[in-house]
Amino acid sequence: MARALMIQGAGSDVGKSLIVAGLARAAKRRGLRVRPFKPQNMSNNAAVTTDGGEIGRAQALQALAAGIDSHTDMNPVLLKPETDVGAQVIVQGRRIATLRARDYARLKPSLMPAIVESFGRLKQEADLVLVEGAGSPAEVNLRANDIANMGFARRADVPVVLVGDIDRGGVIAQIVGIKAVLEPDDATMISGFIINKFRGDPTLFDDGYRLIEERTAWRGFGVLPYFGRASELPAEDALGLAEARKPGRTKIAFLALSRIANFDDLDPLKLEPEVDLVMVRPGEAIPGDAKLVILPGAKSTRGDLDFLRAQGWDVDLLAHHRRGGHVLGICGGYQMLGKSVADPEGIEGPAGETPGLGLLDVTTVMTPEKALTRVKAVHAATGQGLEAYEIHIGRTEGPDLARPFSFVGGAPEGAVSADGLVHGTYLHGLFTADAFRRAFLAGLGIGASGEQYRARIESALDALADHIERHLDIDGLLRLAR
Repeated sequence: MARALMIQGAGSDVGKSLIVAGLARAAKRRGLRVRPFKPQNMSNNAAVTTDGGEIGRAQALQALAAGIDSHTDMNPVLLKPETDVGAQVIVQGRRIATLRARDYARLKPSLMPAIVESFGRLKQEADLVLVEGAGSPAEVNLRANDIANMGFARRADVPVVLVGDIDRGGVIAQIVGIKAVLEPDDATMISGFIINKFRGDPTLFDDGYRLIEERTAWRGFGVLPYFGRASELPAEDALGLAEARKPGRTKIAFLALSRIANFDDLDPLKLEPEVDLVMVRPGEAIPGDAKLVILPGAKSTRGDLDFLRAQGWDVDLLAHHRRGGHVLGICGGYQMLGKSVADPEGIEGPAGETPGLGLLDVTTVMTPEKALTRVKAVHAATGQGLEAYEIHIGRTEGPDLARPFSFVGGAPEGAVSADGLVHGTYLHGLFTADAFRRAFLAGLGIGASGEQYRARIESALDALADHIERHLDIDGLLRLAR
């Protein structure tokens, strides 16, 4: 039976996911069989697993760091926000309901058995399970029905290390304050802390480090400097793509939809030297000099069509197309490019029909069944093979399907406009295929590098493990696991 260690955060976005990935790679190097685990995640950036379900993208990256395929047990509860107050609830890879926040709060206690079951299966096949918390245990107002932090740690008897982000300021108050607000039985589950994202001379924080140890009686496991190659790894938040922007000769713009989903499609493009990947934020215009505009996936296609029009992006897209600009719609973005999107059963929200952008002669009807599969495809225009995944609801039909984007198992998939400027596909992750990416960009007149995307990710994970080995007490962390 495996030992386990839980990494919780003093707040959101403190670097828990990256630290778990680095620890997974470091432990793998020591010959350990490692499994990542996150009881509950909230993200619209999901990955399709080998067992045909979906989990948070961060757990898929952690599985890669551990050298294994991803599995639904690694993230048994996934929440995918569809509106400001409601989310799709995925349990062990499958959708069970769409609930408002208050209704989900009542459901949470009943999900603990599934969480414990998945955790138990992982422990049976591993030497070490690295558990990632969600948000912060400081949110003690949510403690009663917690399944993501101390509720799980207490139930499964897993020791906790707390991560604080010094880059955002106030890290001493973050960690000492958590000790102050936690119930004593919860506080005893925490055995230590890590200071993350330090910039400059770490010895300047020596006094603060000792103060935290004195005030909490928790052991420090090190000060981790900011990891400069973090932007090379798939981002769990779309803002990470904007932060990774670099100079490039040709602009490719993508729309920051309100319910943007599975935006890992864009990660390989941000690493191309010739590409300037531009996030178009709400209220901004689509750059007039963009060569390609990408409409990414969306968790609420009709809702994001309304959102898109509210920003004036529909007018910008039509102008871009008239200038001879290219458009690529992926999944929900593909559905938006058609003439209409109908949801007669109210699967994604109120029942009804919304006019599309009309750039493709297709229509989409939402259906209850969700496609969740990994596929091998051939791009119709270039003949290049690619590996991808589908994760969508809806059936798309229309004349433009006669010009498919690709072929999956010999069957046509996606659509291309008669003028060849507008492309739509349900395939996610397509740009990770190096030969396809180079051929697709070449078709747009964009020079592509000889970059091997998966090798770049592996290199960044190795560098992350090296970074963690240099600055944290890895052996001490592993001894802490039980």
